[in-house]
Parts: sequence; structure tokens; C-alpha cells
Amino acid sequence: MILINLLPHREAARKRKRESFYVALGASALVGGVIAGAIFLWYAAQIAVQESRNVALETEIKRLEGQIKDIANLQTEIAALRARQQAVEDLQADRNMPVHLLNELVRQLPDGVYVTSVRQENQVVSILGVAQSNERVSELLRNLGNNSPWLTRPELVEIVAGSVALTPRDQRRVANFNVRVRLLRASEAQKAAPAASGAAAPAAAASAAAKS
Repeated sequence: MILINLLPHREAARKRKRESFYVALGASALVGGVIAGAIFLWYAAQIAVQESRNVALETEIKRLEGQIKDIANLQTEIAALRARQQAVEDLQADRNMPVHLLNELVRQLPDGVYVTSVRQENQVVSILGVAQSNERVSELLRNLGNNSPWLTRPELVEIVAGSVALTPRDQRRVANFNVRVRLLRASEAQKAAPAASGAAAPAAAASAAAKS
């Protein structure tokens, strides 16, 4: 017996394929959604972790900035205390500056030079006097600049020719001078002493070699 199928089998096959396609498409969309959701959750977790790290870093930065400000304030206070200490030491040392000045003037004045006035303003000393000649004034400047540990940077402000009456008939020509020199503090003199001794040693050696 021959059986003839009169049902629309092609339409049924197409329908089954269509249904299979939709099922596969839905499954793919579901799997893609799950994967995308998992990726989103992973990135969200990573962002949350990084944000918590950022918050911790910002907190630590603020704490360190506070410590830096405290250190800066301490350094400022230390500098102020050192400045006050140096000021006190300078005041204590300045009490002896007139003594050093007078001692050095007595030691460094060459013969034929007479001081008539000494005036000190801060560390600058103005010396007025009379010398027998200009050469005596030059010798005084050399002594003040090279031989004194307390006096430095002598400067000739003015020199004027004059005369002195020894007797009614005997008048001598003299040089009236005005010299300015800087008086060192004790701390400055201590710093300048090693440099002066170091510079004097080669000069002494050269002098000895020249003599030999």
C-alpha cells in the first residue's frame, strides 16, 4: 500500500528551524547578558576598590600635609630661636667691641700718626687724625687691613694738607685724614682668623724661599 503525506511538511520543517533559531538566539542573548553582567560587576568591584584606595590615599596625603605644615612651623620656630640666640651672643660680644677697637688702634697706629676723633656707628668706625705725611696714612691703612684680626676693609675717605704750629716760628706741614674701617664681631673675627692664617702661611713660605 502506498502512503501519501498530504501535510505541509516543508512549512513544519521551516517552523521547527525557526523555533530552534529563536531558542538559540534567546540562549545566546541570555549567556551574553550573564557575561556582560559579570563583567560589569567585576569592573564595578574594581572601581569600588580603587575608590577606597583613593580615599585612603587622600586621607594619608592630608595627614602628611598636616605633618609637613607642623615641620615647617617647627623649622620657622627653630630659625627664630637661632636668630634670637645669635642676637644675644652678638650683644654680649658687642660689649667688648670698644675695648678691641681701642687696643687695635694703639697697636696699629704707626709713628707720626695721631688720632683726634673716633666715632663708631654700628660696626663702622670713622677715625679722624693727623699724620706727618701721606706715607704715614698709607702705612696706617695697610696696618688696619692686614695686621688686625678685628678691623677690616679700611677706606680713606679724605686727606687734606694742613699745618701745625709747633712754636710761633716753627710750623710743620701735616696731613689731616679721615679713615673709615669696619669693626668685626667676635664670631666674625673667629671665622676670619683661620682664613687669614691660611693666607699668611704661603706668603711666609715664599718670603723664606726668597731669602734663601
